[in-house]
Amino acid sequence: MKVHKFPFAVAYADTDAGGIVYHGRYIEIAERARMDVLRDVRFPDGDVGFVIRDLSIRYIKPLFLFDRFVVETTVVKLGVASLSVEQKFVKDGDICAILSGTAAYIGGDLRPKRIPDSVAMPFKE
Repeated sequence: MKVHKFPFAVAYADTDAGGIVYHGRYIEIAERARMDVLRDVRFPDGDVGFVIRDLSIRYIKPLFLFDRFVVETTVVKLGVASLSVEQKFVKDGDICAILSGTAAYIGGDLRPKRIPDSVAMPFKE
């Protein structure tokens, strides 16, 4: 999959008392970027879709109030019933944080299931 770019501007609600983006907000911003990637994907009736199974974040440089940056999302591995993503928080060409995660595909019975071809197609190279 090509890199999906999601622009974002830091607001007061994203920061701590010092004007630095609160560490937990990175997860929320990354989720918005992932949802933007999935905007045009149609899940079969009854399927739940992708559910995050694990996440890790490496903080490199802080982001501050009013900063504008881009979350670059790439599917790095497409498995039978899961996909792995890497999300880079990039400001002016500098990587500020990297989030890596795996999402399992969940059916209507709330159990992992094979990703349908129609869902997997946009993520195949």
